[in-house]
Amino acid sequence: MPLDYDYLMSLPPIVTRHELTKRDTILYALGVGANDLRHVYEDGLEALPTLAVVIAYPGFFAKEPQYGISWQKLLHGEQSIILHRPLPSEGVFVGTTRIEEIYDKGADKGAIMLATREIRIEGDPEPIATARATSFLRGDGGFGQGGAGTPPAPHPVPDREPDLVLSSPTREDQAMLYRLSGDYNPLHIDPAVARAAGFERPILHGLCTYGIVGRALLDALCADEGARVRRMDVRFSSPVYPGETIETRIWREGDGRAAFRARVAERDIIVINNGRLDYQ
Repeated sequence: MPLDYDYLMSLPPIVTRHELTKRDTILYALGVGANDLRHVYEDGLEALPTLAVVIAYPGFFAKEPQYGISWQKLLHGEQSIILHRPLPSEGVFVGTTRIEEIYDKGADKGAIMLATREIRIEGDPEPIATARATSFLRGDGGFGQGGAGTPPAPHPVPDREPDLVLSSPTREDQAMLYRLSGDYNPLHIDPAVARAAGFERPILHGLCTYGIVGRALLDALCADEGARVRRMDVRFSSPVYPGETIETRIWREGDGRAAFRARVAERDIIVINNGRLDYQ
């Protein structure tokens, strides 16, 4: 049954309240491979900028029957965060998630859904961060409506040698640890589920890869000062298996902006492309 575009666009936003503790902030940092005290020790704890992807997360709402989405064929295609202010390491947050737009690519090509979550500290009317996710709805094209124009274009990566290259090893149990930040999809822990989905074994969460690459960028461009990060966009292109090494290649693009791409060194496969980092 085709998507009901008008119905989906008229749905009220999903409001999620999240009591974030320092333990949560430390667990997220460990899940993306951090081991420096400023991110894993409660005395002087600083939140990683990419923590925004899990704050006030509404869950896998596309799976709910009222959306009419073929969730089994949904792929997380792109992720962006915009940080309006530095994230605190604890507090009560409210996330407001809405479907921003759905683009119909055709019955045989699927659709593209953009969802935006504004994150606020409870009681504060101004957002502290905005998270935006693009999903490829491979089984839901052909409904004949959708956003005018085309989805936002991905950030181009320069056609030259990178200015910086950083390697980030992952642990064999990386996905087991990262899932404790809230993404309990069995694809990342159950070998039978992973094989049924076409993978030889459980894969790393895309947002875990996002966080690991975010750490590399933070170290390379911001002296590990999270308050300097303003925006981070990526396009996911292939999964990582826990235990593999993620190599982040960075191109400086002038004051306060860089492009980046990440690959798995062992298989020479691009896993994140069209990356953009804005920073101070």
